[in-house]
Amino acid sequence: MASTPLSPPNPPQSLPPKNRVDWVKLALILGVAAYLLLVLVIPLLNVIYQALAGGFPGFWAALQESDFQKAVLLTLLIAVIVVPLNTVFGLCAAWALTRRNFPGRAFLLSVIDLPFSVPSVVAGLMLVLLYGREGWFGPLLQAWDVKIIFAVPGIVLASAFVTMPFVVREVLPVLEDLGKDQEEAARTLGANEWQIFWRVTLPSIRWSVMYGVILTNARTMGEFGAVAVVSGSIVGKTQTLPLYVEEAYKQYQTQASYTAALLLACLALVTLVLKTVLERQTQTGDE
Repeated sequence: MASTPLSPPNPPQSLPPKNRVDWVKLALILGVAAYLLLVLVIPLLNVIYQALAGGFPGFWAALQESDFQKAVLLTLLIAVIVVPLNTVFGLCAAWALTRRNFPGRAFLLSVIDLPFSVPSVVAGLMLVLLYGREGWFGPLLQAWDVKIIFAVPGIVLASAFVTMPFVVREVLPVLEDLGKDQEEAARTLGANEWQIFWRVTLPSIRWSVMYGVILTNARTMGEFGAVAVVSGSIVGKTQTLPLYVEEAYKQYQTQASYTAALLLACLALVTLVLKTVLERQTQTGDE
């Protein structure tokens, strides 16, 4: 019987050296770093430099400007109104969408997501077409002597529209993952719906609610497009902080403009820090 020749062993494959440079990974890292440097870091450093270019006295004088302080106060007022309003709406909408089955549920979700797809300038234009002097409700509002466009109510409506989805979209998936078991157990023990919400549901979704509130507040204070359309940017009356930045820059008040921009940048940084903290708290709570 002929013996079958043995096949030669496979040659050992050469292992890549440990100190070999992964050029693809390095190129990606450098590309991302360069992009962040050009888009984020350098503009932010420029804002800080321009705000402090005239020295601290000039920076302090810009903060003492009457129009600047009125813009800050109006921005805070809008945030105080819009944030609680959309927080309550977001909680109610998320509760209804996860705990009730009703016709038109998918349509309601689409309506809530509408501000994500509609440009903010278009949203402001829609409000003008509804509540302006020549709008659908214009004659009725004039008969009642109610002014919405080019007034604070119009800014509130525009800010509320563009920030409507944030709380809903943060709370909705958490409520879906939470389920109804704990709520049903509390209901069998005699708790009413209000007690179930405050003592069972709300503690479980508190981090997502706070996360949505932070995003809502940041977008409200930084909104430009819709507010620019409905407010008219009347100095000292309907001019929010982002509108003040544009107007001051157009008037060649460079340091005042960059001072206001620096304040908005600080708000963005605070929002980013709080967002990171809440994300960690949410992950810790899930574990």
